[in-house]
Amino acid sequence: MSGQPHRYARVWIMELKKIHLKSFGCQMNKLDSSLVTAALAERGFVLTDKATEADVVLINTCSVREHAEQRVLSHLGHLSHLKKSRPNVLVAVIGCMAQRMGEHLLAHEAVDIVAGPGQLHDVPDLIEQALTNRQKHLRVLDNIRQPAESETIRTLSDRLDKFELAYDSDADPIKSQAFIRAMRGCNNFCSYCIVPYVRGPEVSRSPQAIVEQTKKLADRGIRQITLLGQSINAYRYTAGQKTYTLADLLELVSAIDGVRWVRFITSHPGRFDPSILQVMAALPKVCPYLHIPAQSGSDRILKAMHRGYTAAGYLDLIEQAKATVPELALAGDFIVGFPGETEADFEATEAMIRRVRYKNCFVFKYSPRPGTHADKKLADDIPADVKQQRNARLLEVINAIAEEDNRAFLGRTLEVLVEGPSKKPHLNKAEHQDNPQLIGRTANDYIVVFNGPQSLTGQFATVRVTKTAALTLFAELT
Repeated sequence: MSGQPHRYARVWIMELKKIHLKSFGCQMNKLDSSLVTAALAERGFVLTDKATEADVVLINTCSVREHAEQRVLSHLGHLSHLKKSRPNVLVAVIGCMAQRMGEHLLAHEAVDIVAGPGQLHDVPDLIEQALTNRQKHLRVLDNIRQPAESETIRTLSDRLDKFELAYDSDADPIKSQAFIRAMRGCNNFCSYCIVPYVRGPEVSRSPQAIVEQTKKLADRGIRQITLLGQSINAYRYTAGQKTYTLADLLELVSAIDGVRWVRFITSHPGRFDPSILQVMAALPKVCPYLHIPAQSGSDRILKAMHRGYTAAGYLDLIEQAKATVPELALAGDFIVGFPGETEADFEATEAMIRRVRYKNCFVFKYSPRPGTHADKKLADDIPADVKQQRNARLLEVINAIAEEDNRAFLGRTLEVLVEGPSKKPHLNKAEHQDNPQLIGRTANDYIVVFNGPQSLTGQFATVRVTKTAALTLFAELT
């Protein structure tokens, strides 16, 4: 939970109320959750791990896949039972699913508040109002696809900017890491994706606001900054005669004293400016890591997805990236079972993965999203068992490649940022409680497990790799 320390000094003189947070989805959602809970902390709320103890249950939702929405609905079912014994508990549903379902979601017997991502700044007020008047509240944008230049979108953006500046970031001072939103929304309209319909149009935040946030965080001990955007390489902000790009933003953030590493996610292959690669290669603080989803290796499927590039174009970009940035690590996303995907289409995807040799990939089974082009125009005609088989086959290929490539790290000395104790201890468990198993990450995002004092959390450490696996490097302190 973020926010200036002095904000919390006020809490003890107030009537403390407990809030239970359940957050689904991407890092953007985690950032939204952090901002809201920081704002609520200033008003006298404290977090609790137990919904049964809470005065308010806050659910931040995701709509990217049907499974994520089903999990939320299941959770609301449990909360309906909770409300029978504790009728005064307040349930607030925010995020992408809230924007998509609006009044339908508010009609659920467990739900008191529904607010979309564009109304994040209103959530603390809505919670306080509902606790007082016990009425239901709906706050979503009626026409979310208004132009970014419209008065409504500009006003919302200004309010969200002030909210983010007030509560800083999804910062973790203990781990020395923070996420900062560089832009909101998406204009790509991939045929399967609901994000443009629930997050609205692309709006880039001013470099000045991002730099101001970064300086504040660096002063509080944050050493790694990750810039967030749905398609962050589309970042554009015009001030006077100057239009700032992501490359410019990376330079500005890298120049701030105290910041050691700068990351950015996620990039879209269709609008990738080579200047980003040049900055990544030239500036030591910009981590050599690129998350750049291809989604498919088949031109026919890419066209149906409205991705805006061909497989050959994507591979050319990857070759350019590898040639420009030494030790570049690549991560990708792929969808299996997209409408009409043949075995030949799937094999083209498998071939792309073998050629690129990603550090890791996320593989998803296609699920129709209401209101998207694919849902309206394309039949979901790939059987569930075929989707599952293709998913498993891709993961097998991805893991085999990673296991083979990771062997090159054996015996190497690496610098890692220590994230803290491992939640799932591996074979090299600590022999002493003062020397627990820790997890760290390299600049190019490799996970490294080693034993060391817990006081290293949030610090940079040097380790030597002694063993490798598909998803993990095992090491010892040097």
